[in-house]
This record gives sequence, structure tokens and C-alpha cells, in this order.
Amino acid sequence: MKHSHILLAHGSGGRLSQQLIEEMFVSSFDKHAVPRELNDGAVLALPPGKVVMSTDSFVISPLFFPGGDIGKLAVSGTVNDLVACGSRPLYLSTAFILEEGFSLDSLRRIVQSMADTARLAGVELVTGDTKVVEKGSVDQIFINTAGIGVVPDGVVYQPGRINAGDRVLVTGTIGDHGLTILAEREGFKFNTPVTSDCAPLHEIGQSLQPFGEKVHCMRDPTRGGLATVLNELAVQAGLGIQVEEERIPILDAVRSACNMLGMDPLYMANEGKMVIICEPGISEKVLSTLRSIDVSKNATDIGEVISQPAGMVLIKTALGIERILTALEGEHVPRIC
Repeated sequence: MKHSHILLAHGSGGRLSQQLIEEMFVSSFDKHAVPRELNDGAVLALPPGKVVMSTDSFVISPLFFPGGDIGKLAVSGTVNDLVACGSRPLYLSTAFILEEGFSLDSLRRIVQSMADTARLAGVELVTGDTKVVEKGSVDQIFINTAGIGVVPDGVVYQPGRINAGDRVLVTGTIGDHGLTILAEREGFKFNTPVTSDCAPLHEIGQSLQPFGEKVHCMRDPTRGGLATVLNELAVQAGLGIQVEEERIPILDAVRSACNMLGMDPLYMANEGKMVIICEPGISEKVLSTLRSIDVSKNATDIGEVISQPAGMVLIKTALGIERILTALEGEHVPRIC
């Protein structure tokens, strides 16, 4: 491309728009996954099962961070939302809102990262859109994605299916993403660097499907962290949740940094973890299955569902004291996705 930065003319619908689409997007995304006619929509073939659709927008700052970037995050976030509903992710659409003056080299890196992550997750990017706005109207680049997946028969993940006695599992260490973004944004340096856990979790979804309806619910603890998601599930299920602080996996570097900064890793964002609630009789088998997958090798049983107090989360501390673990109030770390 002749230009090094986004011009308003790139959003005009004319020759520069076509050049941007052909040379930036079509050349990066698999051509077999993008309609060659470049229509305004895509015709999709879906296997039997219930269709799940999810949409999300990504406005993270900084755009690039240890372990990922806004492109990898956009694909992973939508794939993981589909996985949490019990579906096999199949198709994605994407829309870019670009600020006038945004670097085309940065855009190329982001688009390539999206293409790589989509291929890893086994999903096709089938349609998209691009808009260019005047400088100052957005912060460099905003990305919207929508995803479609199909839930096979015998898989139903809903908070209403949670029962007292169910086990609460988390697929790995928490707080990694939130602390990584905070450190990168504020220029903090730690003796042990922390890397975002940003990743598509399609393998977790595939591995759990053989357990069928014995897995009752799944949710990814993104904004608001583990504590907030547990509270949401407790309220939606009309039951209580009790977890043990010492069993919650947290990297020493994350724990130490949060202590120094006066923050709590239980409220830090995650972009590559799942909370899974399943029948107690299969929890060990589920853990064994999860630990055989690289992205969930540190999966842990952290507690159980209890009948009372309904709609609340209790946490047993290392000192043996039980206290209420509330949902996040206000902002913790802004713009983590």
C-alpha cells in the first residue's frame, strides 16, 4: 500500500477502501473463509443442533501487550463466549472502527493476529466491515466481533441447572491478564514478568462435551474477575457458593504485585480461563481431562455450591475465617478488553 497511515479516504467506499480491504484483510484472512464476492453478508452451513450467537466489542489500551494484542483478544473473547454456552465455535464476523492517522503497520499486525487466532480455534472469519473516523473520535482502533456456534444434543450449560453439592472448578491461574494490562499501561516493572492468559478455549469446550449434561454451567471470568462471576452465578442459580482461598490458583508474581499495589487478584480480569460447575461425581474426571490440555493444565477444584446463603459467595481464608466475597463495585482496572 502506498500510504503508511489510515486516511479518511480509506473509509470513503472508493478505491482506497477497496485497496484496504483487498490488501489488508483478504490477504491476511484465509481466502476460502471470506466470500470471494465480498458481499455484505455470508451464507453459512450449520450442522444439527441449537445455534448460539454472541457479540462483543474490544477497546483495550494498550493495543499490544505481553501475551497478545487487541486482535488476538477480539477473536479469543468471542470464541470463549461461544464455548461457555456449550457450543462448538464455527464462524466469526468482524468490524473495525479506525482512527484517521492509525498506523497501517499496526493494523497489519492486528489483522494477522486475528487470522492466526481464528485458524488456531478452527473458526472462519466470514464477513466484516470497516469504518474510518476523524482523528480523536476513537482511540486508534475499536473492534467488534460476532460469533456463531452450534450446541450438540445433550449439552446444556445454564445457571438454572446448578445444584447444591456441585463442584466449582477454575481452569487455571487468575488475574494474569488484568495485571499484565495494568503493568504495561502504567510502565510497572516486576522481577518476574507477568504475561496475559489471552487464548481461545475451544479445546476446553471440546473436551467437556463427552460429559454431557453432567456439566451444569460454564462462564469465563473476564471483567470483574473470578469474584464477580461467582456472584453472578450464585444470584442466577438462587444458591450459595463456598470457595477456599488457599485452593484458588494465583501466580506468586500476580499475588505479590497485587499486594504491593493494594489490589485483589480475585477481581482482576482473565481472558483465557473458565469457571466450570459440574456434578460432584465427575469432578475428578473433568479435572484430569482439563489438565491434559495446555491452556488448562493448572485446573483446580476451588469449592462447592451450597443451598444457603442463597445468592451469596463465601470464601474461607487461609486463617480459617469465613467471609462474604462480594462482586466488584466500581472500576478495578479500566479497559482490559
